[in-house]
Amino acid sequence: SLGKPQTLAADHHGRPYAVHQLGPGDGGRPAAPGLRPPRAGPRHGAAAHLHLHRAPPHRPARLRRPPRRIFSRLLITEAAHDPAIPTSVDRIGVLPDALLRRIVSRLPIADAARTAVLASRWRRLWLSTEPVLIDAFLRPDDHANSPAIAAAVSGILEAHPGPFRRVHLTRCRMGAHQAQLARWLQLLAAKGVRELVLVNRPWPCDVPLPDTLFTISSLVRLYIGLWKLPDTAGLRGASFPNLRELGICTVVMEQGDVETIVASSPVLEVLSIQGSHKGLRLRLVSQSLRCVQICSSVVENVTVVKAPCLERLILQGGRHAASGMCTMVSILDAPKLHFFGFLGPGNHVLGIGGTVI
Repeated sequence: SLGKPQTLAADHHGRPYAVHQLGPGDGGRPAAPGLRPPRAGPRHGAAAHLHLHRAPPHRPARLRRPPRRIFSRLLITEAAHDPAIPTSVDRIGVLPDALLRRIVSRLPIADAARTAVLASRWRRLWLSTEPVLIDAFLRPDDHANSPAIAAAVSGILEAHPGPFRRVHLTRCRMGAHQAQLARWLQLLAAKGVRELVLVNRPWPCDVPLPDTLFTISSLVRLYIGLWKLPDTAGLRGASFPNLRELGICTVVMEQGDVETIVASSPVLEVLSIQGSHKGLRLRLVSQSLRCVQICSSVVENVTVVKAPCLERLILQGGRHAASGMCTMVSILDAPKLHFFGFLGPGNHVLGIGGTVI
């Protein structure tokens, strides 16, 4: 029978194996690692009694790499993780410009602008980003300081060449800054902005909205609140070739203003009207509209003349029967309409084709 292992050796791959010897007097040289020698016989002698048994391979425990979290998604180069780089070396500086540009563009606008003082490279990076300007973040501890906020907005819009990915102006008393507002819209029209939220704070809501707003052709999303729309002549030059979402909240406007804006927006998909108190009469003609929502408004009638892509028409929170007024809703051509509400007996009259309910 086999004796206990006498030695532990390794093959040419570094894999361990145990050597067992048989009874006394047996000798000979060991066989090749991992192989069982041939059976004993007259031609092989005592060397055939040496058996080799491979030890279980040694598998070191797999060490889990620390998560890279945010930076793993941003594909940081190997140079930034090279352990050979001394700790005193600027690891962020070895990252490519494209990655640094994405990081800077996600910083609050004030912090992103401060990176420009680090070095000439950082100034170039800051000026080549598409920043997000939200005036509520400029002075978070002093929301009521409208002049200071307006000055900060002016400085950023003048200094950065654009385009701007998103601009939210909701903290300024626009009635006191009409000259600055006109300049802001001129800059945004010239430099480009994709999303604009423009709210006049506080009341009243009859501060005139500059005509320049309706010439910002780069807009994809536009939300306006607490304004007075310009007259019909001012809206005739409206051009929104890229606009997909339009929100109008508590805006003083004349009949036909909404139709003029919709007609100048050939790819508009979402129209939201809220807080219209003058008695809205709306005629919808659009090849692109998919959703129309009218909330908390006084609505006299809504007529869907031709809207081949319209899927959802939502009326909610309108004037009820106690006021002595019903809303007439007429659906003439909307073949894809599949969600329609909310109608109440005595509050709405529904007409579909030639049928009135």
